[in-house]
Amino acid sequence: MQTGAFTEVTMHHIIYDSPVGYLRLVADSQGLRQLWLPNEVENRICPESWLDGKDHPLLSKVRQRLDAYFSGEPVIFNDLPLAPVGTAFRQQVWSTLNHIPYGGISSYGEIAQQINNPKAVRAVGGAVGSNPIAIILPCHRVLGKDGTLTGYSGGLTVKIQLLKIENIAYKA
Repeated sequence: MQTGAFTEVTMHHIIYDSPVGYLRLVADSQGLRQLWLPNEVENRICPESWLDGKDHPLLSKVRQRLDAYFSGEPVIFNDLPLAPVGTAFRQQVWSTLNHIPYGGISSYGEIAQQINNPKAVRAVGGAVGSNPIAIILPCHRVLGKDGTLTGYSGGLTVKIQLLKIENIAYKA
């Protein structure tokens, strides 16, 4: 993962038709940059400079992994080259998300402890909420400290669907 702004590189994108709705996958030569959730696909405009990525090797690999994931297979995504853009703090939180196992959960407080910043629970929440590669960096696996369902940038309906795919129990 890297920090900083996008440089002048060629971005490739595809729309992926998933059980939770249309997702947009975005990659460049550095790795997977973004995964837009259905509400983002509906509300964000794709830059005209982005190229059709139907033949992009990384996007094809991500598409195959998502096919397996949505079929209920316990897929591991953490070997994919990821290149989300964000501050050093956000990068640290996103990296921690990448270590929550399939079917597992974490809390904002646990993540704050893992990054050796136990007082940063709210900041961790902000970083989790701004995760640009949802599902792949599994922010849906973050629940309240007592297992309660918390917010999700893609909407609680999508979060619940993702938790059900992985058979993750939560409190409403």
